[in-house]
Amino acid sequence: MVDLTRAAAPPTVGASELFQILRDGVPRTRAELATTTGLSRSTVSVRLDALLEIGLVGPVETAASTGGRPPAQVALRPTARIVVAADIGASHGRVAVTDLTGTRLAMAEARIEIAEGPVPILEWLIERVDELLVEIGRHRDDVVAIGIGLPGPVEFSTGRPANPPIMRGWDGFDVPAWIHQHIEAHVLVDNDVNIAALGEREHAWQHVDHLLFVKVATGIGSGIVSEGRLQRGAQGTAGDIGHVRVSSAGDVPCHCGNTGCLEAVASGPAIARRLRERGHDVHSSEDILELVARSDIDAIGAVRQAGRDIGEVLATCVSLMNPSVIALGGSIAQVGEHLLAGVREVVYSRSMPLATEHLVIAQSRAGSAAALHGASALAIDYALSPAGIDEMVAMSDERRLVVS
Repeated sequence: MVDLTRAAAPPTVGASELFQILRDGVPRTRAELATTTGLSRSTVSVRLDALLEIGLVGPVETAASTGGRPPAQVALRPTARIVVAADIGASHGRVAVTDLTGTRLAMAEARIEIAEGPVPILEWLIERVDELLVEIGRHRDDVVAIGIGLPGPVEFSTGRPANPPIMRGWDGFDVPAWIHQHIEAHVLVDNDVNIAALGEREHAWQHVDHLLFVKVATGIGSGIVSEGRLQRGAQGTAGDIGHVRVSSAGDVPCHCGNTGCLEAVASGPAIARRLRERGHDVHSSEDILELVARSDIDAIGAVRQAGRDIGEVLATCVSLMNPSVIALGGSIAQVGEHLLAGVREVVYSRSMPLATEHLVIAQSRAGSAAALHGASALAIDYALSPAGIDEMVAMSDERRLVVS
């Protein structure tokens, strides 16, 4: 008979700290772990057994023998657990399942409308996750963490959207709690641009400690990496450059309630509006890209001006933050050099030479996959952290008690 009144055994003390040494995937013997940690072999064995039990580490090929029986080695098992990464945009949804090194195992994407509200969109997310798990032969219990990017301000500590301008019905919605009703995994939710900044650095600029990722699409925002760490600010709104006033905007109204915002004149919808005023049948980012590809003078001019407007705000960011790299992503950034030329023109002319001497302003190298890379990295970073490891060990102990 199961005794449900028994308390779960606490996590094995020190197992999470020992794992941090094995996290790099390099095989090590118990003797090497004892030498590295300064612990006795018996203590290392107790802590290692907890990690072996949850399958997070496992035996690998034995090390070379110096005489006698070859010593056994253990290392991280990347496929022991999996994480879910989700990039939810204003009109798109992408979901991926990756192993603990970020290697993608399966992916799905579709056109969605964020304005449908949280429950329909999150139901779509759960359905896609289940389909992907079936595809790779895994189960919900294998998922240890879920990273989600949303197209609006998010209070990172709670995972709740905070007054998102284009996300009707999402304000204050407890996304982690809703997801946790379906999948018992740790859920981390952040602004999609922050997620993309993490992904861009992880994918293409791993040795750059000061990076600004700028997304130009339905809206405009930026993710800030400084000293190698994502900077969210006091309430998670750091990098919200789309609502900085620019000189050329005049009194153009913005959906935020103010006038003259960067987003009101340089976002995808703003560029499309400008082109419609010139007689072009343009309604989406794809329409803008098509016109630019056909070398339409009006489209090239509108994109170049949008780049100048963005550059005006970024010149201030350069003076304030002194980044090494500014990477432009999002659907409008796919026009490439025409947008970049406008940005560079203003940034290089208005910033101090010392700040721009080695500054790289480039199109995103991760492209549309930046947010998925970032969501996966965010989830993995938690899953393999001391808190995440302790959580896995505790859950393993609870399950063992239930079946005992």
